[in-house]
Amino acid sequence: MKVFADLGCHVIDADEVARDVVAPGTPGLKSVCDAFGTGILQPDGALDRPKLGAIVFADAARRTQLNAILHPLIIAAQDAQVRSFESIDPDGIVVIDAALMIESGGYRRLDKLIVVHCRPELQLQRLMDRDGLSREAAEQRIAAQMPQEEKKKYGDFLVDTSGSFAETNAQVLKVFALLRK
Repeated sequence: MKVFADLGCHVIDADEVARDVVAPGTPGLKSVCDAFGTGILQPDGALDRPKLGAIVFADAARRTQLNAILHPLIIAAQDAQVRSFESIDPDGIVVIDAALMIESGGYRRLDKLIVVHCRPELQLQRLMDRDGLSREAAEQRIAAQMPQEEKKKYGDFLVDTSGSFAETNAQVLKVFALLRK
């Protein structure tokens, strides 16, 4: 997403928004605690994301419950950010970086959908490296998402990040040029 930002796009990080809606003192955190108990909190009152992750990635019903709480809050916060960007840059491009955009239904409110994908073994390794997960935990998280091949069917644009940075960058530049039209 850095490439889109460097090109002047306004980038919204859905993970950052998801953290914001469950910050201490927010209605989102209260709703999550009401559903999952206060055992998912750290001693300082912040959400213990690894603890909650262990619960929801082991139980599809609990994951659905969490998503039902968080997705509306995340989408509302993203929409507010989009409106803010539109007010200062009416002809700008806003890119929302979100792994669950299709699963949440959030893609329906967007003009275009860019699906970023890579080879499955690379996806697994990147997730393990990024989040410090075991192979089993990473596989569990990937299995909880829609398969990449299915996601690609929804995309107006596809960006394959399996190759080099230069190859990926060239794809992003093509997508950006099409979006500017």
